[in-house]
Amino acid sequence: MAGAVEIPAGVEAIKFIAMTPKMAFSLVGIGFVGGMLSGFLGSGGAFIMTPAMMSLGIPGIMAVAANITHKFGKAIMGSKKHGEYGNVDKRMGLVMFIALFIGVQLAVSISKSVLSKAGTAGSNLYISVMFVVILTWVSWFMYRDVKRAAAGGVPSRGGLAEKIGSLNIPPMIHFKVANVRCSLWLALLVGLATGFLAGTIGVGGFIGVPAMIYLLGVPTYVAAGTELFLAIFSGMQGAYLYAINGLVDLRITLLLYVGSLLGLTIGAVGTRVVRGMQIKQVMTAIIAMVAVSRAVVIPKYLADMKVIKMSQQTVGLFKYASDAFLYGSGLVGCSMILYWMFQAWQRASRMEKERSAAGSEAAARQSTV
Repeated sequence: MAGAVEIPAGVEAIKFIAMTPKMAFSLVGIGFVGGMLSGFLGSGGAFIMTPAMMSLGIPGIMAVAANITHKFGKAIMGSKKHGEYGNVDKRMGLVMFIALFIGVQLAVSISKSVLSKAGTAGSNLYISVMFVVILTWVSWFMYRDVKRAAAGGVPSRGGLAEKIGSLNIPPMIHFKVANVRCSLWLALLVGLATGFLAGTIGVGGFIGVPAMIYLLGVPTYVAAGTELFLAIFSGMQGAYLYAINGLVDLRITLLLYVGSLLGLTIGAVGTRVVRGMQIKQVMTAIIAMVAVSRAVVIPKYLADMKVIKMSQQTVGLFKYASDAFLYGSGLVGCSMILYWMFQAWQRASRMEKERSAAGSEAAARQSTV
């Protein structure tokens, strides 16, 4: 039929998900955890949200589609909140978004191709492998930085990152809010990588944020806010591309919104009271645990594809181990954020009491005189 949307093979079989009360509650909880991490880390939280939805039985490509669709609206809220704190370099975001669009388009095309040729199990395997490769690299890179800082050293970009970041290929651009000067081509490269990962696994923040920090030299809190600004564009494009192929379930998206908006506000406030190195510690711990989670579940997808033989009991054990690491990462991350915020609140309360006491003493002395 002329003008009809061409839907990839296999899509019809995964279009509708049974929305039980348990499933709905779980999606709200996933949204809350992802929203808090998004506001705090600027990564969108999808590096835990996409695997969490997959663990509930939602096909990987639908989890990515729901995530990037929900990310569009959430990014607007998060970017606005960070903007109020002066954490968004809009000029940097606008420079990057051209390459970002190309990256998203390329990623969605590849994901559709994998789904049509390898089915749902193959698509899940592809997404999980991408998670393992990227998250392992990012977590190791950030771990070295955190370890160096804990030993009293000065955080460094690292060998390759330092060489790439020091490239002075014209034209050079100065970004006022981030207070950095870098090559246009390097900024576009970061935008391309961010867009590709956003289209592949629902978020590019855990590449975009570290890349802005280590390659471009952007302060951690500005990188977090600017990535959310970029997420407005990648979310909008990704949502459109997946929706026209029948892969967006709006019920999932709306339930994610319910939880994420509250979590997003809490996370964004946390960036104002928590040190940059603490943010890196949280991000390193969470990313490493999610990487392990995705690596552990790969044999299950290989068994689903009939590539290897495995009993149902063994498959269940792999899934249980994967879920333990996955949900444990969310618990660890949110607990660390809330604990540090509580400590900051206690410090502020003590300082306020000390100032009040000092003021009372001064008033008493004045009245005595």
